[in-house]
Amino acid sequence: MARYGNTDQEPDPTYRQTDHPVWNRVERFVDPFEDTNREVLPRNAWQFIAYFARQAKWPFIALLIVGGLVGAVDAALYWAVGWLIDILDNATPETLLREHGWQLAGLAFLLLVVRAAVMVGAAIVEQQIIVPRFYTMVRWQSFRRVIEQPYAFFQDDFAGRIATKIMQAGESVGDFIVTSLQSLWSFLTFIVLTFTVLATLDWRMGVVVAVWGAGYALIVRFLLPRLRAAGKNNANERSVLNGRLVDIFTNIMTVKLFDTGRREHGDVKGALGNYLGAVTHLTRMITLVRTSVAVLNGLMMTAVAAIAISAWMAGSISTGAIAATMGLVFRLNQMSGWMMFNINGLIRAFSTVQDAVETISVEPTIRDRADAIDLPRTHGHIRFEGVRFNYGKDDTRLFERLDLDIRPGEKVGLVGPSGAGKSTIVSLMLRLFEPEAGRITIDGIDIADVTQASLRRQFGVVSQEPSLLHRSLRDNIAYGRHGVTDAQIEAAAKKAKAHEFILDARDPRGRRGYDAHVGERGIKLSGGQRQRVAIARVMLKDAPILILDEATSALDSEIEAAIQDNLGQLMEGKTVLAIAHRLSTIAAMDRLVVIDQGRIVQVGRHDELLREPNGLYAKMWTRQSGGFLSFAEAAE
Repeated sequence: MARYGNTDQEPDPTYRQTDHPVWNRVERFVDPFEDTNREVLPRNAWQFIAYFARQAKWPFIALLIVGGLVGAVDAALYWAVGWLIDILDNATPETLLREHGWQLAGLAFLLLVVRAAVMVGAAIVEQQIIVPRFYTMVRWQSFRRVIEQPYAFFQDDFAGRIATKIMQAGESVGDFIVTSLQSLWSFLTFIVLTFTVLATLDWRMGVVVAVWGAGYALIVRFLLPRLRAAGKNNANERSVLNGRLVDIFTNIMTVKLFDTGRREHGDVKGALGNYLGAVTHLTRMITLVRTSVAVLNGLMMTAVAAIAISAWMAGSISTGAIAATMGLVFRLNQMSGWMMFNINGLIRAFSTVQDAVETISVEPTIRDRADAIDLPRTHGHIRFEGVRFNYGKDDTRLFERLDLDIRPGEKVGLVGPSGAGKSTIVSLMLRLFEPEAGRITIDGIDIADVTQASLRRQFGVVSQEPSLLHRSLRDNIAYGRHGVTDAQIEAAAKKAKAHEFILDARDPRGRRGYDAHVGERGIKLSGGQRQRVAIARVMLKDAPILILDEATSALDSEIEAAIQDNLGQLMEGKTVLAIAHRLSTIAAMDRLVVIDQGRIVQVGRHDELLREPNGLYAKMWTRQSGGFLSFAEAAE
């Protein structure tokens, strides 16, 4: 099968596994990293399950076979018990082996070989082929689709909740299919064989089992849909609670600094309360179902026992037949309660799948066109032509008609108050959002006509709040460029003035230097250290277009001055777009573009803009260069 998605230099999907010739031969029937060309996974839960089941049909056919055999062997054992009792009633110790030796050997073979082979086969198919590898395949393919979603998708949901959906999808799809093909099918096989045996002995017992089966079906038909709804609500409240917890722990510093009134206690208590309510409703439904099954089973066992005893009294069945009959119905009672639990698990698994596909199976709002080209390294000529954009809001528009031309190699500063649209220009340029009208070109090529991966290869971005992955410092610096050497990584770190603190870095597992892990979002580093690692990453990437969004805002003046020269070298020959609230850091740019409320209100060099005293730029410069009134002056 073809791999989904366009990737450049995709890492080899190797994974840890124990090298064992016997196990590896069995386990290879499912490739956990196989994929298809389907871009959006099915949104209907049944279709979602069937989509993945077809990709591993042979293991599931094997599971269907062994599941049926498990039920058949169970029924055969109870029939064998009745047969054995009848033999013992009619034989003597002296004649038992001579007259029934081969039959007893057959019973031993059933117990020692057939039963063991069926149970071992079921365990191998389920535990070695399906559980680890099929579950992983579902998660892998789900991840591949989710990671293709645009940036806005991740802004609208908790990161922990999305991750939970992916993990739950793999487990729930696998559990649903395994339970259906093994447990449910084994149960149905046992019911059919039990009905056949009892109806053969006495038609009235067959009628009882048939009525019991109808009653069991009615419970499934009328009570389990309510159980399913409760299960879906339970899964949703659990994911909301998990997402809230992850959100708190991810932003623990903000919580520590600002939540003096223990606001999070109330929020988590509320989420826990909602989850408790969902769990309570679910457990009530489970109790109702179990009560119904218990009453139905009691009526069935009593009726079969009464009929069997009356038949024995009439001399129409033997003692062994009674033993087999009661053994079968007692086993049916045990299996029905266990199976109702499994059916409840089926409902919960299905509900979890349905809940997960609402997140996983979403049509991306931004996607590569079928004929999208791979954008080669550009000269960096960027044009906005009549761009209209409003973040999907109907009442206001951020950009009504934005026209902007940035020439190759030009250094441009974007200036304006917060919310004016500076960062949005960068996001549109990177195609994190799509304009509603107009177009954006690079070297005359519409960015909508190129692959997103090749477009973003053209940019090196240093943002005000750089985000680092919870990996080693080496991996974070090398993240934007494949195949780099340790020497290149260290050279970039030295240019960014990060090498010295990296050598002293150490994580809780004892990893040091470039091997030390930085914690979630780089929490183990200071803001200035994270910024320097991000600058080193951009230096190593060496893209033709450089985006500096408050790139040195987290640095102290000494470190900032130390890396300015290297930033200057980095900007040579590149198109640069810099955003800064501290105007002194971009005053030397070739051109400054002043934006206010989504409109370009001024364009020019620093000295030119200062000659317009009533202009927005001059007013901003005055405020930042000592134009603030003292409190005493203001009071006067």
